[in-house]
Amino acid sequence: MPQRMPPSSRHPRHPRGTHRQGGIALFVVLVFVMLSMLLALWASRTSLFNEMVVGNDADYQRATEAAQALLQDAELDIRGERADGGMCTGTAPVCRQGSVATMPVEAKDVANLLADLETVSTGPRCKNGLCLKRTGNQDFWNESDANTGLAAMQAVGTRYGTYTGAKVGDDDAPANPILRNTAAGQGGWYWIEVLPYTPDAANASLIAGGNANYLAVNVQPNVIYRVTAMAQGRKDSTRVVLQQTYVRHRLKD
Repeated sequence: MPQRMPPSSRHPRHPRGTHRQGGIALFVVLVFVMLSMLLALWASRTSLFNEMVVGNDADYQRATEAAQALLQDAELDIRGERADGGMCTGTAPVCRQGSVATMPVEAKDVANLLADLETVSTGPRCKNGLCLKRTGNQDFWNESDANTGLAAMQAVGTRYGTYTGAKVGDDDAPANPILRNTAAGQGGWYWIEVLPYTPDAANASLIAGGNANYLAVNVQPNVIYRVTAMAQGRKDSTRVVLQQTYVRHRLKD
């Protein structure tokens, strides 16, 4: 007679559909894992984008502050004052002492300065940050011409504090980091265009007069300065250019 196997040795029977249910559960887990990875990737990219926006804005603000400081430094340079507002004293080149082009004080000084700048035969017609009125395209910061473009103008520009003695700080008391960077093509510069004019224009009715509400301007010599300040941010794409017209008002004795 055939022997019957004991109940404990029989193969257990699996319910129908168990393998199919296990495959579906694995698929659901994989879907959730992929969704989690996509959410993590989206969060990281969003964080990176926000960081880039904040970094660009901070770099632009820093460059703007540097350009404003350069404009103020140029005004002090024109007035012959030190950074603390006192009368300029110091050693060359501070206060434009030594063999440095100086600001005109009298009419003859204007003629001598313009004649000196006229002798510049190549590149921008500038000396020590003083320039003739620029001809051609005025936005030199967008020009790549080797003789009159951005690189050529940077070579003849004035760095912060060169002629006023203004300090750019040190590691213990740092100033704007852009102003401290004096590497080629980096940092900030200013240029002063000397624009003489003739007082006879008033007699030709080109300048309005006779109105008590107008400001009485006492300018001697008859020169207007156009100051351009440019600051290059830490990023190559960050550049701030500010311009202003400055007239030095001569006080009565």
